[in-house]
Amino acid sequence: MDEDTTSRLRAKLAAAAERDGVLDVAYRTVDSPVGELLLAATEAGLVRVAFARQDHEAVLENLAEVVSPRVLRAPGRLEEATRQLGEYFDGQRRSFDLPLDFRLSRGFRLAVLTHLAEIGYGKTESYAEVATAAGSPRAVRAVGTACATNPLPLVVPCHRVVRSDGSFGGYAGGPEAKHRLLTMEAA
Repeated sequence: MDEDTTSRLRAKLAAAAERDGVLDVAYRTVDSPVGELLLAATEAGLVRVAFARQDHEAVLENLAEVVSPRVLRAPGRLEEATRQLGEYFDGQRRSFDLPLDFRLSRGFRLAVLTHLAEIGYGKTESYAEVATAAGSPRAVRAVGTACATNPLPLVVPCHRVVRSDGSFGGYAGGPEAKHRLLTMEAA
């Protein structure tokens, strides 16, 4: 079967699954300046953004276990997220306006993610500042864990969290991606 036929069949399957209400997690991949990204969404909103280095297959398996086994490549549900990410990388967007599904984060981690959205474009905060803002000033390491396990990097900007000395610290997309994002936003 040729690629066009396969694409048409996949699109038809995705449309039927969406129409019949059995598409619990739609996903697609997109190219970006920081590598290929996996985007996944439920009906509630964007649920996962993953870098290639996070192993897209493993991410999809995790979504099938944690959210629903009904996971399907269905790019239509992710058109708006793809458009907004493109605008962000083109320097035309400073924040995202997407419905988000935070079901993969709970407790303090969710409090950290909620605060991350308040860190402005081109700005950074230290792990200690984020801990204080999230309500637990001594939970600096827990902030690092929340950032490392952020299911929505880029959209929920954990790349804007740096060490108190100004050095970058870790990042799910790797140190090169974090440097590139911070440099892009500082320009």
